[in-house]
Amino acid sequence: MSRPIIHADILLRLVRSGSVSRAEKLLDRMHPADVATLFGQLRPAESQLLIDLLFSSRRAGKTLSELPSELIPQFLDQVDDERLAQIVLRVPPDDGIMFLEALEPDRRARLLASIEVGRRKELERLLLYPPGTAGSVMTPRFLALAKTATAQQAIDAIRTLGEQVEAIFYLYVVDEDGKLEGVVPIRRLVAAPPERRLERLMLADPVAVLASSPQEEGAQLVAKYNLLALPVVDPGRILLGVMTVDDVIDVLQEEATQDMYRLAGLADEDRVFSPIHTSVLKRLPWMSINLGTAFAAAGVVTMFEGTIAQKVILAAFMPVVAGMGGNMGTQTLTVITRGIALGEFEFDRAFRVILKNLMVGVCMGAAAGIMTALVAWFWQSDPLLGLVLFLSMVGNMAIAGLVGSTVPVLLKKLNQDPALGGSILTTTFTDVCGFLIFLSMARLVFHLN
Repeated sequence: MSRPIIHADILLRLVRSGSVSRAEKLLDRMHPADVATLFGQLRPAESQLLIDLLFSSRRAGKTLSELPSELIPQFLDQVDDERLAQIVLRVPPDDGIMFLEALEPDRRARLLASIEVGRRKELERLLLYPPGTAGSVMTPRFLALAKTATAQQAIDAIRTLGEQVEAIFYLYVVDEDGKLEGVVPIRRLVAAPPERRLERLMLADPVAVLASSPQEEGAQLVAKYNLLALPVVDPGRILLGVMTVDDVIDVLQEEATQDMYRLAGLADEDRVFSPIHTSVLKRLPWMSINLGTAFAAAGVVTMFEGTIAQKVILAAFMPVVAGMGGNMGTQTLTVITRGIALGEFEFDRAFRVILKNLMVGVCMGAAAGIMTALVAWFWQSDPLLGLVLFLSMVGNMAIAGLVGSTVPVLLKKLNQDPALGGSILTTTFTDVCGFLIFLSMARLVFHLN
């Protein structure tokens, strides 16, 4: 067991036992992220005690900004406006926005009114950007100088203003109107002669993202170009803020969670520590849709009641055919959805992608079909049953590859989220088609009714 886990376990026991002084001493030795994870395991009274300890030790801002998003509403219910204002003032602006966006409009307005004017205007500007945009996750605090400044002047500026900036990876070069002209990596700046101007050190026309662009677009640019921070600009290239690497990690985690959840038919609000009623309400609609598709598959089976009655062993192999097709479809859907999310291919190359996955389905179906056919042959001493299974497996897994690649592409073309509902559509096709192909083949080969 690692030391952070040991400390967290001890702190949890101290809080639950009410050992305030010992818990306060241990807090000073723990990382804020390790403390934040405990809130999901505490009862309301225990959570309130831990919040009081954090405020008394002046660690509330750093710790509570690490809270998982699903626990923020619970935390907001346990602190008054005065304490919340203290946190918003102490944390970086982009972290403060996280709390403000979770508040009811009336409480948000009341809280902003209690904050000093300069910080309030800074926060209000960030609130203008809709959640999910690059502007909503950027920090408006960055270092920018004119290109005529020297390396020594830039270093002096970093020493003077460095404490006000969240993270310094690059120095940005702007003109007199604030338009982004270049970027100077700090390593290049430190190694340069003191009198050298920034215009000779900067990388001209750096990669940037519009503040109105989706936040995942900014994250993709950071990953693609191996950046530590990404400038955020308006349509006129005026520098507005910076997406730092910690923002990008949060965005990537959020987007990965969304895609994973949507592939499984789950809502973003359904998390580990979500209340029971929230999880039930969020899952029930998709479960109802799944139930409807299951009845569609059951309807296909009822069409072959006579066939199954005459050769009962078919019932044992039906889940095998449908299940393998479902697995193939889910794998294909996952690969294509990821490719779309990362911009690995455009719609004009969709046909090649779909054809490739159709052929993958045929090959996978042939391999799985041979193994299934051999099992059926040796188990039932029936080579015809093996032939039916082989042909059914090839057909259903080919359909799985086709549908698993076509559905997300069509959803993207219709400006819909490729992950949303894709798994349900793919599973429905593979179940219905799997039963239909398998039982039709059996009826034909065995001359059944």
